[in-house]
Amino acid sequence: MLAPSIHHFSKNLFWDVAPTDFHVDKCPAQVIQRVLERGEWSDWCLVRDYYGLKQVVEVCKSLRTLSPEALSYICCITDTKKEDYRCYHYAQSNPTLWNC
Repeated sequence: MLAPSIHHFSKNLFWDVAPTDFHVDKCPAQVIQRVLERGEWSDWCLVRDYYGLKQVVEVCKSLRTLSPEALSYICCITDTKKEDYRCYHYAQSNPTLWNC
């Protein structure tokens, strides 16, 4: 599959990135995290088809932060445990005042 360009994604995802600087292979963690947290279904399909579910999971496991909804979604569709993800342990070790 050819690498999707910035124009294939929803406009709200990469508003702060210059089109000439964008490439999905340059920083896959940023692309995957933004799509999981703020993307639409079509954005998710692009990411899943381009990277593959296995690579998406590996990237997500290394992310320091990921929204609870995105983490639950990726765990559900891949049958993995939240405890396997770095963001889960990071959130547990850094509680905020409103989560106590």
